[in-house]
Amino acid sequence: MGSRMDDKKQESAGIIMSGLFWVACARVAQTLMQFLVIVLLARLISPADFGIVGAAMIVIGFSEIITELGLGAAIVQREELSEHHLSTGFSVSIVFALFSGTIVFLLAPYLAAFFGSPQIEPVLKVLALLFPLRGIGTIGEALAQRESRFRWLAIRDVFSFGAGYFVFGVVPALLGYGVWALVAANLATAALKTLLLLVSYPPKSLLFSRKAFRELLSFGGGHTLARFANFSARQGDNFIVGRFLGMTALGIYGRAYQLTGIPATVMGQVIDKVLFPSIAKIQSQKPRLATLYLRGANLIATVTLPISVTGFIIAPEIVDVVLGVKWTAVVLPFRILLLGFMMRSSYKFSDLLAKSTGAVYRRAWRHGIYAAMVIGGGWIGHFWGVPGVAAGVLAAVAVNYLLMTQMSLSIVGKTWFDFAKVYLKPMILTATVLAFVYPTVYLLRNLGWPAEILLAAILFLFAPLLFAVIRLAPQFFLGSDGIWMLKILGNYLPQGLRRIILPENEMFSQRAIGVKDAGTENA
Repeated sequence: MGSRMDDKKQESAGIIMSGLFWVACARVAQTLMQFLVIVLLARLISPADFGIVGAAMIVIGFSEIITELGLGAAIVQREELSEHHLSTGFSVSIVFALFSGTIVFLLAPYLAAFFGSPQIEPVLKVLALLFPLRGIGTIGEALAQRESRFRWLAIRDVFSFGAGYFVFGVVPALLGYGVWALVAANLATAALKTLLLLVSYPPKSLLFSRKAFRELLSFGGGHTLARFANFSARQGDNFIVGRFLGMTALGIYGRAYQLTGIPATVMGQVIDKVLFPSIAKIQSQKPRLATLYLRGANLIATVTLPISVTGFIIAPEIVDVVLGVKWTAVVLPFRILLLGFMMRSSYKFSDLLAKSTGAVYRRAWRHGIYAAMVIGGGWIGHFWGVPGVAAGVLAAVAVNYLLMTQMSLSIVGKTWFDFAKVYLKPMILTATVLAFVYPTVYLLRNLGWPAEILLAAILFLFAPLLFAVIRLAPQFFLGSDGIWMLKILGNYLPQGLRRIILPENEMFSQRAIGVKDAGTENA
């Protein structure tokens, strides 16, 4: 009996790690493409055009939350699922998508007047097509996640983004279509995602069950409230900038937020897509949840803190290389927002824990406070321009991080002291990175090295530093959780490369890292 239980746990951990691997690969590939798209489009499209599409997407994103009603997440979260749930979810998604698209189309002139930019009206009317394009695939995507088809989803996302933005975004931008290149890229990406999804998950019958709808909505309602609050928090600052500082300022702030938001969003999406269905299955097993949460917090800090420190130091070079010389105003807000990178990534994990365990209403009111603080902090900060808004948002991020951590600790039954201990090794690693990067950058700047060469040098010199950390003192810099993750990731490397990167010693043995006892059981 015990052996079968261990086999099931190992199989579950294998699915999780395989899913994490494939989704992470897809997100890394998509992030690289996204950075390349930013590099190209920032040189072809004006900050004002970026601001126009950014303002339109605030409206679209807000409306989509209401449209979905959390039905997709409810499909993933339910332990028992019937055809009535699927057909009802599909029917409601289609009806609400068409309704929301029509409303946005009709309200476009008034929304454009509110933002003080007539150019937003035609953009909003065309982008209203996103509602039916995305709505028809809501239930299919939920089923793909529920069935752990992470490799397939990863390939679909990468292909859709690449084709959508490079063919329908960059090419029109080269031809001088400006803002419409961004509109076409958004529509094409959504259309390709849904088309590929419908091939594997054809539309369900348009039947409606009141009982099934109530069951889905019992979770979906709280999930929608939390999403609404979270969206308000994520877009409240953009709303303030667009409304009070104008479209050019919104374009500048949007690029600063995007540069910091891409890695955090990628990490959040990887965690959410893979771990949401897996954690939902063990939601009643508190010891496993506790170990998983603390281990996740440690790994997030290990990755994000060194990145934040390095990004803060080389921010001028990043902006120069990625966006170009006309975007120098992005540097200061970019640096300010980078200070919250770890906190944003960490509370995304807390958010997932709440959603997976059904604590959607506890999650919702915290997001409500966060949204109010983002809007309030952004409004106060706008008197000092875009950097002031960024500072107000950073304060809101810090408060939300503390609120979400407190909720997570109460869910898993751990203390703040338990949580604080997981940051010891990441702080040691970050201090080491800071001691290496800052003097190196200072020297290279004084030597007058161009931004491109300086960034390449930092990346080139980073490799031996990380290699030394792993080979010489992994326990000191990474701790048992970091070693565990290295061992797991090593399973996906070719044998020769694995032997070069990971030392063959007792520390990296199965017993030492607890792959069977801790890692597998608590995954």
